[in-house]
Amino acid sequence: MEPIKVAIADDHKIFRKGVILSLRPFTNIKFVQEAENGEDLLNGLKDSEPDVVLMDLRMPGKDGIEATKTISKQYPQIKVLVLSMYEDERFVYHLMENGANGYLLKNSEPNEIRRAIMEVFEKGYYLNNFVNRILLKKSHARQKVIPSLNSEITLSDKEKDVLRFICMEFTAAEIAQKMEISPRTVEAIKDRLMERFGCKNTAGLVFFAVKNNLID
Repeated sequence: MEPIKVAIADDHKIFRKGVILSLRPFTNIKFVQEAENGEDLLNGLKDSEPDVVLMDLRMPGKDGIEATKTISKQYPQIKVLVLSMYEDERFVYHLMENGANGYLLKNSEPNEIRRAIMEVFEKGYYLNNFVNRILLKKSHARQKVIPSLNSEITLSDKEKDVLRFICMEFTAAEIAQKMEISPRTVEAIKDRLMERFGCKNTAGLVFFAVKNNLID
């Protein structure tokens, strides 16, 4: 298996080098690009072709929030894993709704960063306890009216099963095996749900499902 190609964007060179050095023992991860800000990152994506981007938020010029939104629109195949010092739930909520596939704090251990990289690459999202607490809090205290499964949103049994397995972190191949359908059918159902709910990626779909209590 080819190593997962990773880019990192952070304006602190010492931190960038520290992350790269800490992940060097993991041979299934290969760093292909370093950038000091969002603009430098975007300019190099066509050449580096990363699978995953480790994204800081506060950077000079184009920050990580804008860079994440741009990647989500222009390079939807690239997964964005935010690596930030900000614990404010507003950042997490906004980033996860606008294209981020996961959110980590900068004090995360190398093993967690490695696990997050692998999961966003394989499954499309990474939800740790920190993000899950925010999702749970938002689901109990929504400030705007969102359609629920009992009103305007109706899902077929097959759609419910696919959505439930996605939220349980199964891959398309694993879901297909469990449901005795083809992986292509699983992907088609997932894409249809993402389009209906206005989600940009798998992480957004999971985020939407948890927030709106669409799964048991």
